[in-house]
Amino acid sequence: MSDTALEATGLGKRFGRRGGWALRDAAFRLPAGRVCALVGPNGAGKSTLLALAAGLLPPTEGRLTVLGGTPAGARARVGFVAQDKPLYPQLTVAETLRMGADLNPERWDAATAEQVVAGGDLDPRSRIRSLSGGQRTRVALALALGKRPELLLLDEPMADLDPLARHELMGTLMAEAAQYGTTIVMSSHVVAELEDSCDHLLLAGSGRIRLAGEIDDLLAAHLRVSGAAESTDLSAHTVVESRVTGRQLTALIRPAGPLPGDLRTSVPSLEELVLAHLRNPGAPALSAAPAVTQGSAA
Repeated sequence: MSDTALEATGLGKRFGRRGGWALRDAAFRLPAGRVCALVGPNGAGKSTLLALAAGLLPPTEGRLTVLGGTPAGARARVGFVAQDKPLYPQLTVAETLRMGADLNPERWDAATAEQVVAGGDLDPRSRIRSLSGGQRTRVALALALGKRPELLLLDEPMADLDPLARHELMGTLMAEAAQYGTTIVMSSHVVAELEDSCDHLLLAGSGRIRLAGEIDDLLAAHLRVSGAAESTDLSAHTVVESRVTGRQLTALIRPAGPLPGDLRTSVPSLEELVLAHLRNPGAPALSAAPAVTQGSAA
């Protein structure tokens, strides 16, 4: 087994010869076993990156490895729930799960799939076309989890669910990660939705990966500082964002050395970090992931 779930080098995707770049020059490494938040606004390239990882799109440039191999080669070990939750509308819930079992005869976990469906009080005889958006999400997640994937890719998985269902299904996903070491990548444009569950971050903005790494490491690399505007000199540090209100300067920085003793400092929250980088796309990108290696875990 590879110790790397996803690794990108110069990865880019453009749609059509004259189309714009949905993703450009992406470089990051996601170690296996992490629960990763893929965060960014609509149109940032999140869905494109997940489709590339699922082997549904070929890259225009660069390289992406999945579980140590090609996306196509890893497809049997990857579960993917797309944003539109594509399912066969004429099938019943029970028929859909039987199809999942037929397509994955060596890996299918019927108990897990049925548990996810049962949590929504779904009638196995109901046809997919009669289900609500949240119910279809449950069936799609049941198919993905029943496959017992090593890597689970979820594109806006909770968008159709009410708060109680979100909490329950997030618990199911966390149990999956803890019990089987499944790597999970969940995209969202709502940071608070993923903050308490994820330990790794990929921040996409304007088709590029702006931040990549362990969340604790990324937060530790930044400081929120405040002090007198006229006497505060931050030129020696990387300034992600700064604001002056009256005589007070407030900034988010990546310190490059000692700071003046009269500055007040605090560690930013994940939401503060993400929003600051999205508001300032010209700020230098940062990867705090473990060094890129091509190793294997025994």
